[in-house]
Amino acid sequence: MNNKIIPLSVPNLSLDIIENIKETIETGWVSTGGRFILDFEGKIAKYVGVKRAISCQSGTAGLHLALRVLGVQPGDEVIVPTLTFIAAVNPVRYMGAEPVFMDCDDNLNMDMDKLEEFLENECQFIDGNIINKKTNRVIRAIIAVHVFGNPVKMEKLMRIRDRYNIKIIEDATEALGSYYLEGEYTGRHCGTIGDIGVYSFNANKIITTGGGGMVVSHNQEILDKVAFLSVQAKTDPLYFIHDEVGYNYRMTNIQAAFGTNQIDKLESFIETKIQNYNFYKNAIENIEGLKLLSFRDDTRANHWFYSIIVDKEKYGINRDELLKKLNENNIQTRPLWGLIHKQRPFLDNQGYKIEKAEFFEKNLINIPCSSNLTQSQVKEVVEQIGEIQIVNI
Repeated sequence: MNNKIIPLSVPNLSLDIIENIKETIETGWVSTGGRFILDFEGKIAKYVGVKRAISCQSGTAGLHLALRVLGVQPGDEVIVPTLTFIAAVNPVRYMGAEPVFMDCDDNLNMDMDKLEEFLENECQFIDGNIINKKTNRVIRAIIAVHVFGNPVKMEKLMRIRDRYNIKIIEDATEALGSYYLEGEYTGRHCGTIGDIGVYSFNANKIITTGGGGMVVSHNQEILDKVAFLSVQAKTDPLYFIHDEVGYNYRMTNIQAAFGTNQIDKLESFIETKIQNYNFYKNAIENIEGLKLLSFRDDTRANHWFYSIIVDKEKYGINRDELLKKLNENNIQTRPLWGLIHKQRPFLDNQGYKIEKAEFFEKNLINIPCSSNLTQSQVKEVVEQIGEIQIVNI
């Protein structure tokens, strides 16, 4: 048994960040003002290729703001994936709207063929709005999640957007650093193609601020509104005049002090993640009954999470048994999220031909993938997986 835990996904931090933190303490700028916020926003904007980025408290807060500024109203519907973390869906309910759940494709992202089929066959276009025939509600937006850093098929999604007049929110909370290598969006980063994009800097993300998020868009009016709402919607900050309901969603200067250091290291983190992924891939190919899910060849994915599909008949045990044995051996692994359409708050919501997501929910396991994971740790994970198979055949 491995005596030291190999974690699933942990921050890659170094002590050179302390000078930034020291500055926030010495200047007193520890809350929602200070130079590091502007610095971090500027670095993110430059990195992903937009003019401006607005920081916020979390990726979830960013999605909430995105829905608000794009005009989602109580009683509207928003199409979402069922295969995602629930934080991508909960903000729909914050707005008083209802999610409609869509199946996934082989890359775990929303199935664009089924999405198009649903809009063509189950909806009707009336006076510039796409209406769900079953509920008679307006479908106002689509939240497309770049799952585990694997880019969504944005070319088809944007054609759907233009045809049906639906707003597109890119949940790129797992995909900072992922971009397209071919096609109409060559060179474009995930999060910068739809109407609005959102990133996350939670502790398990590829770079972290402990918490925090970022909103980007090419529409400056949208970003102005996001910035306005994120600081309690102060129409006149001097005299504290508020003409709308806003939120306390601003990032702190301490968080940004982490972020402005972390973003400078992002490319080296991705390089390590790709190297470790390829190491895993070469080794796992030799273990019968296991398949390491691939990332799209026409993209540079950030390889945030690594996913294995377990074939019980060939491997000898099922996904849940492998999950248990690896964790018992101090190799931290996890199953896929429980599908959101099966979660209690959403049992009454509509789902459309959800099939492939059910397969992944049952058979997928995530293995250690931190950007500071060593090749000796990768080797240890692979050896444990191989030994477990031998014992159980």
